[in-house]
Amino acid sequence: MDLEAKKYNFKMEVYREMIDNILPFWEMIMKDSRGGYFGRIDGNGKVDLAAPKGAILNSRIMWAFSAMFGMSGADWRNDSAERAKNYIEKYLIDKDYGGIFWSVNADGTPLDTKKQFYALGFALYAFSEFGISTGDQGAKERALEFFELIEKYSKDKEFGGYLEAATQDWKPIEDMRLSEKDDNSAKSMNTHLHILEPYTNLLRIYPENKKIRKAVEDLINIFFDKIEDPHTHHLGLFFDKDWTRRDNNISYGHEIEASWLLLEAAQVLGAEKILKKTLEHTRHIALAGLEGRCTDGSMVYERYGNGHYDNEKHWWVQAENVIGQLYLWKYHDMPEMLDKAIESWVYIRDNIVDREKGEWVWSRRGKEINREDDKAGFWKCPYHNTRMCLKVIELTEM
Repeated sequence: MDLEAKKYNFKMEVYREMIDNILPFWEMIMKDSRGGYFGRIDGNGKVDLAAPKGAILNSRIMWAFSAMFGMSGADWRNDSAERAKNYIEKYLIDKDYGGIFWSVNADGTPLDTKKQFYALGFALYAFSEFGISTGDQGAKERALEFFELIEKYSKDKEFGGYLEAATQDWKPIEDMRLSEKDDNSAKSMNTHLHILEPYTNLLRIYPENKKIRKAVEDLINIFFDKIEDPHTHHLGLFFDKDWTRRDNNISYGHEIEASWLLLEAAQVLGAEKILKKTLEHTRHIALAGLEGRCTDGSMVYERYGNGHYDNEKHWWVQAENVIGQLYLWKYHDMPEMLDKAIESWVYIRDNIVDREKGEWVWSRRGKEINREDDKAGFWKCPYHNTRMCLKVIELTEM
């Protein structure tokens, strides 16, 4: 098969996956008649009507449908993105102190009112994407408002970078963890990655804004100067305020994801010097992440500091694996990576896509499908997989 035919077949397969399987699940099954979307559907497809509704879930739904609408325009309805937007504005935005709650109850009343800057970053990402895809000026201004809040309350003016969380009224908070499995550290690679991502999107709206441009450039340099190990090129996960590393674990999915998000940020920034530096660093980071790639195209989850592996094949890690390999093919002069990316997609198609109940399963544990974890919920959203599809389409068309 020649290159153009290979690219076309790949593109069409993931396009059909997105419009026939992923997004219809959220449109037809996840919509809550009480408003917005259900907070949870378990791994067997049962709706949990009492489940809390999180800022991350709703922001990622809003982003996914906005991004799809931005690509296809009139060929795709935008009411699903607007439904998520309206819910966030009505229930999740803090009317007293600004920003966004971590979660609300099923009836929309506030549940966890802390300000997790990771969540605020995803709200920024959603509103900026809605603004880009629809031209809605109010959404663009809301995204800029979220940027200013992160800069005001999260930015560490002493050591650089961003702190993890604050109380509802933006005061220091003792428990800054993003989830129960995370270390209670002042700073994390994950939060910095998902502040960089929405800042990059905001820069697309305001390309001449010097404050946004500086923030994006500073974040890129933080990854290379503070987070990346200069010897192994693996990324640290948790840090003290002064950037002392607190862990020795390796998250392969985050590394392959970071490799392309950093390059995308440098490309949008458009500064020749930082782009050259980023190309060099992201090649190394991507190849370090690919140490977790298996011969069947899948990617394992993590390697712990004691040398043991978590070999579970999580849905989001597989999606990021595809994009990262495509970036190596497209921008790092590694032609073999197109076939590698397609091989990884075939693993997803045959092992992670849920033909019976729709969308994707949470993971594979060996040969077994994991139905103990959610089909949709606080962390299981149409973000990584929709974004993978959109990136495949974008990169194979260029």
